[in-house]
Amino acid sequence: MSDAAKSGRVAVITGAGRGIGRATAIELAGKGYAVALVSRSESELKETAGKCGGKAGIFLCDVSDSSRVDRVVDEALGAMGRIDALCHCAGLAVMKSVETLTVEEWQAMIDTNLSSVVYFCRKLWPIWRKQGGGVLVNVSSQAARDPFAGLGAYGAAKAGVNLLGLALSREGAEIGVRVHTVAPGATETAMLRSLFSRENLPESKTLTPEAVARVIVQCVCGDLDCTSGEVIYVHR
Repeated sequence: MSDAAKSGRVAVITGAGRGIGRATAIELAGKGYAVALVSRSESELKETAGKCGGKAGIFLCDVSDSSRVDRVVDEALGAMGRIDALCHCAGLAVMKSVETLTVEEWQAMIDTNLSSVVYFCRKLWPIWRKQGGGVLVNVSSQAARDPFAGLGAYGAAKAGVNLLGLALSREGAEIGVRVHTVAPGATETAMLRSLFSRENLPESKTLTPEAVARVIVQCVCGDLDCTSGEVIYVHR
């Protein structure tokens, strides 16, 4: 990472190996941000980095693991010099009825979608207090208010993200931290297509990752600075 990149704005993007996370990283890099790309897949992150114009660092992390989140924030801060924003795009969805959902699947969705927000904020709050502010954008889902059958557990986890975002925006206001929650409808990602076929959910009814990324970047860059604490629903 160059000294020039270290002196500029830095955004950490989780789930950056593909989908909404990748699209967000590319969009932010185009806006002049150095991007810290976070995912469990090094090969996917390398592909994303190649699309970010040389302003990217790669960091491997399972966001459901609190100790790994602690380490990856330290690693990103050390490598990039500062952290101005976190775009938390990582997510996990299992489509099962409540009677077939396992305890392990439930816990994985809670930890990946909801607990991870707390893990990152515990580490980032002192950094942002010292820096004089920051921006958190959590990617939620329309399933938080209107889930497909079988996505109740996933929707419940994302509903928790929505409420937590409101609470965090109130906590963050005193130290200059904005918190935004972006809740897209069905979006063309590998996760979506692991759940729905194109026959059952055609592309004409889905969003592109780029469309969602543009809203996330508006939050980061301050175009939507008056929406801190709110849930921004994005749909066709």
